[in-house]
Amino acid sequence: MNLLQAFVSEATTRQQRTAIIAANGERASYADLLSHSSRLAAAWRSKGIGAGDRVVLAMPLGIPLYASLIALWRLGAAIVFPEPALGLRGLRHAVATTKPKAFLSSGWFRSLHYAWPDLWPIRSISPDDEGVGPDRIDSVSADHPALISFTSGSTGKPKTIVRSHGFLARQNECVAELLRSEREETDLVAFPVFVLANLGLGLTSVLPNWNLRRHDAANPQRIAEHIAKYRVTRALIPPSICEKLAQGPSLDLRAIFTGGGPVFPDLLQRLSAKTAGADIVSVYGSTEAEPIAHQRMRDIGDADWRAMREGAGLLAGHPISGIDLKILNHEIIVTGHHVNKGYLDPEDDVTTKFSHDGEIWHLTGDAGRLDVSGRLWLLGRMDGRAGDLFPFGIETAARSWPNVAHAALVAIEGKPVLAIEGDSRSRDLWQKQADRFSEARVVVVKSMPLDRRHRSKIDYPALRKLLRAV
Repeated sequence: MNLLQAFVSEATTRQQRTAIIAANGERASYADLLSHSSRLAAAWRSKGIGAGDRVVLAMPLGIPLYASLIALWRLGAAIVFPEPALGLRGLRHAVATTKPKAFLSSGWFRSLHYAWPDLWPIRSISPDDEGVGPDRIDSVSADHPALISFTSGSTGKPKTIVRSHGFLARQNECVAELLRSEREETDLVAFPVFVLANLGLGLTSVLPNWNLRRHDAANPQRIAEHIAKYRVTRALIPPSICEKLAQGPSLDLRAIFTGGGPVFPDLLQRLSAKTAGADIVSVYGSTEAEPIAHQRMRDIGDADWRAMREGAGLLAGHPISGIDLKILNHEIIVTGHHVNKGYLDPEDDVTTKFSHDGEIWHLTGDAGRLDVSGRLWLLGRMDGRAGDLFPFGIETAARSWPNVAHAALVAIEGKPVLAIEGDSRSRDLWQKQADRFSEARVVVVKSMPLDRRHRSKIDYPALRKLLRAV
């Protein structure tokens, strides 16, 4: 097998359809990706890159990146994808952890091979390489490594995850269940895994025109112009970009899929006001298991909205088919064919994996509950508990209070503190509201620290450090 089989099938029948539109307007058809990746694979094969070889990829987001991914998988090579949010530190960690055979780079990343001694022994290859050879895709086993990536490190040191061809193919199938459409969609895609799924569905992916390391600094007007220029019909974006769209002009979109961080009800409502009629879907998952559950906004009932305002947590929806989900001592645990069963370093498995009834289960670190309808409600991180309170109950409720932009619950010296970013003149009102839930003390912060990856989650360790200094 090879996970490229779905892509090749679509590319063969849709050769002239646009596969990818880059931020600068450059286009690649399915035929272009087929031929370009074939020439790259031939060149790299002649340089000794083959099945099982690890290749670190350091390239800006663009068409050459995806052509390179396809070329390496043609060879059966394992792609090492550093965590972009960690910058050069993430690249150093990737090289040290995986000990790759080759370094694939373009743009300013090429200078690293000369400036950084750790890369000197590693073979250098380029997306500008050209070769001639048979248009072939090597067959590999289902458990053959395809992609090595890393967790964000927001809850500890980054963990190294190896995804096989079979694993990625199954993950793409799960994502495809969400994305499949009878229409010829053109999707604005901020998640690389969704681009890969789109390539297997014969859809067009438009790449972002903002800095992916600073989603929160994106310009909503420019994004709206990007959407209009390329006639985007759907957006696959993190909550931080949804927040930007909610601040910008009205948009003509059929659907929005968002995840990578909590999607709070106030954001859903503000986004819906700017995209009247759009099918807005919140997707819950993690690096180790993507997706886990999803919830369409149109299926949220009045009682659900009220429950979220009153501290019930954040509705994530029904678990997807193909995944088993349980609640163990408040924690969400999952298993299934597209759930990671172990990290590259077995020591990382100790706190996140366990065996039960012949299956390896992944402990997500997220607290949750299942309602009588089998829907999942998120309660926040297990280690974010403050006394008897889980974060998302009061945080989701607080975002419905007047003049609140962000809210986060933390424990300071064993006592619950509710940090709120917003108009400080409302602090007394916020404290009265908070008293209904707990003894949490309300503290106003000027700016809430956010995660490095999608800028969509609260950086709780940074917030605790900030509050202790107050």
